[in-house]
Amino acid sequence: MFFKQLSTKEASLSYLFGCGGKGRALAVDVVAGDEDWFVTQAEAQQVTITHVIETHVHADHYSGGRALAERLGAQYCLHASAQVRFPFHALADGDLIEAGNVSVRVLHTPGHTEDSICLLVTDRRRGEAPWFVLTGDTLFVGAVGRPDLAGREVEMAGRLFDSLHRKLLVLPDETEIFPAHQAGSVCGAGLSGKPCSTLGFERRFNPLLAETDRDAFIHALTAEIPPRPAEMERIVAANSGAA
Repeated sequence: MFFKQLSTKEASLSYLFGCGGKGRALAVDVVAGDEDWFVTQAEAQQVTITHVIETHVHADHYSGGRALAERLGAQYCLHASAQVRFPFHALADGDLIEAGNVSVRVLHTPGHTEDSICLLVTDRRRGEAPWFVLTGDTLFVGAVGRPDLAGREVEMAGRLFDSLHRKLLVLPDETEIFPAHQAGSVCGAGLSGKPCSTLGFERRFNPLLAETDRDAFIHALTAEIPPRPAEMERIVAANSGAA
């Protein structure tokens, strides 16, 4: 298995990973302007990008995912609940995507947005246990996703608590996490500049995960919400095909 993380503008983190032996790869959370990097890296690894996946419809940066998928003839994937105005491959909770010896399990984790997903990745050449999870804007290093983008912050904060405790925190401590943003992003408060972590470390030191009571978590999360991203409405409109 090969794995590459790209730190890009707006403190975003994008990913390219897959099976070099079978020549298959997936691109996740591609930022507009970075499409050539994915093409070049795929060529260097001698793989075909078969799936381009968004962990949700982004509100802080323009996505390059759809453009990359069209350029390569790959499937462009979003959760089925995504509110967009163009065709896409709809993902559901529990779906399994195969890329050679690499398998990706879709976890629907609403809270930051309704369509938020995480991607649980297994390298079957190493074993059958999941190795890492791409957590999108659901769980960051040192923080969790903001719940207010849909305008129902208390409801969505509760759903985020449920997603974290039912989908992510049931995984082993040694599971690595790779989020969609790091320090400098407005998609959460208190993000670390470190681009990865483990669930065990986050369980011990992430202040929001220390709140095991649902009501206390909601209160803590909604008490400190950063300003909305600049040009949020314009970005969402572009990423959803409405502009």
